[in-house]
Amino acid sequence: MSEIFATTMDPTKKELIGAWLPRQPWFAGEREPVLETLGGFRLDDPAGEVGMEFIIVKDTASPTPVTYHVPLAYRGAPLPGGEAFLLGTSDHGVLGKRWIYDGEGDPVWQAQVRALLAGDVVAQHQNISHTLEPLVEVHRATQESGAVAQAGGQGPEIAVVRRPVAGTAGPSGAPGWIASPWSDAGQDVSGSVIEFS
Repeated sequence: MSEIFATTMDPTKKELIGAWLPRQPWFAGEREPVLETLGGFRLDDPAGEVGMEFIIVKDTASPTPVTYHVPLAYRGAPLPGGEAFLLGTSDHGVLGKRWIYDGEGDPVWQAQVRALLAGDVVAQHQNISHTLEPLVEVHRATQESGAVAQAGGQGPEIAVVRRPVAGTAGPSGAPGWIASPWSDAGQDVSGSVIEFS
């Protein structure tokens, strides 16, 4: 179960995300983002080495605010071959230096997302240690545990929904999809953040 430390990060996750977002082709803003964290969830690494967090943020710098989904993988050492996915490093008050990657490029993240779809792991609360997140919705085409994860060898292709929309579901006929909860303007909502093909 995820262990959440009450400590500092320098730079913070929000600072790293804010510097990284404008370099992405799906960024919709026209100026430096001003981010508000809306919600998300975590997954555990069975080996206890990689932290995984799915973060929903809103950029309020634009006249029309935009919501983004940024999945992160936290490591205690560089990911070999992962330079293209690196947001940066941060000094964690308990764990020391951490290398922070866009989760899509991390093989442990990929494996655990497929395990979540297959029903072999469960989502963890974003901010409370040792607590499940029951509001994460996992929709799969088959209910057989493990069947989806093993389809076609390694598993179905993962597509990160970078600009989630509240109330949306995954594509029809897909092997499955995952919806995350978040809160916006005082309303609890959810929408598709991971889709499979």
